[in-house]
Amino acid sequence: MTQKIEIAPLTKKDFVSDQAVRWCPGCGDYAILAQTQKNMPTFGRKKEDFVFISGIGCSSRFPYYMNTYGFHSIHGRALPIASGVKLANPNLSVWVVTGDGDALSIGGNHFLHALRRNMDLNILLFNNRIYGLTKGQYSPTSEVGKVTKASPFGSIDYPLNPPAVALGSQATFVARTIDRWQPHLASMMERAYAHSGSSFIEVYQNCLIFNDGAFESYTGAHKFENVIELKHGEPMIFGKNSKGIKLDGFTPIVVSMDEYSADDLLIHDETNLDLANIISNWTSNPVLPEPIGVIYAVDKPTYNEKVDEQIDLTIQNLGRGKLETLLNSGDTWVVE
Repeated sequence: MTQKIEIAPLTKKDFVSDQAVRWCPGCGDYAILAQTQKNMPTFGRKKEDFVFISGIGCSSRFPYYMNTYGFHSIHGRALPIASGVKLANPNLSVWVVTGDGDALSIGGNHFLHALRRNMDLNILLFNNRIYGLTKGQYSPTSEVGKVTKASPFGSIDYPLNPPAVALGSQATFVARTIDRWQPHLASMMERAYAHSGSSFIEVYQNCLIFNDGAFESYTGAHKFENVIELKHGEPMIFGKNSKGIKLDGFTPIVVSMDEYSADDLLIHDETNLDLANIISNWTSNPVLPEPIGVIYAVDKPTYNEKVDEQIDLTIQNLGRGKLETLLNSGDTWVVE
């Protein structure tokens, strides 16, 4: 008789590696790491089923600190490497940890195409609106006028809007959260894990040394006046339920709940791409609250699923074939 071995449930401690964490004291990365280590056991899988892949940057130290499989790759190339891992072993849960510079500058092309293909990856983009590892240059998400070592008279570049870029790349899951909003960060990671396809989460992350306080209005005492938490099927209310958002044509405006009821407000529909585009692009309007939560989520066949189907169909029609036959097919030459 075979004896059944009971495996104890995993805890956060099981996902903590033996490596010393080397980020600046007070860095927002600590909060994201702690929440990730805490979340992984809740998915009910072995830690060997998880892979964390990164490029280059402060955030890219992440794989060292997760007691899972991992790969600290090269600048901007985390996504194609992660795509290869997922194609080679579809049963793995593959997570990509990247920054605003790593993903949107040198890695911008890979970012677009991973989302376009709907590869089944979970992408966490730590956005601190600065280059931290290289000591404080302005990044693709830095605001116009940002004074840094690389822009002593103020940046004249217009910043990228990561959720808008993701939506333009036909992403099927787009969300935003904040490093200090721990329960919210956890819920976004849970939604991303459950999503089949490319899930993209922008995490506002504070860089204490080179861009401290960039998101203070979303984490400080008045945060509820400046942030709206998007909830599917619910009216857009914020400011301790004192304000709401309604559309004036296609333009979102803030209204007082003393003058309007919930029935008058915009209802969030995370399956509506037109609404997702409106929400992602109102970030630049200082009058409107910063949207966090799931901006867009739809189901669509994944690239890795379609690859597996194509391989199975080809084998069914043509047989498995042989590598030697493939190498000797078509035009060949003999070099003497």
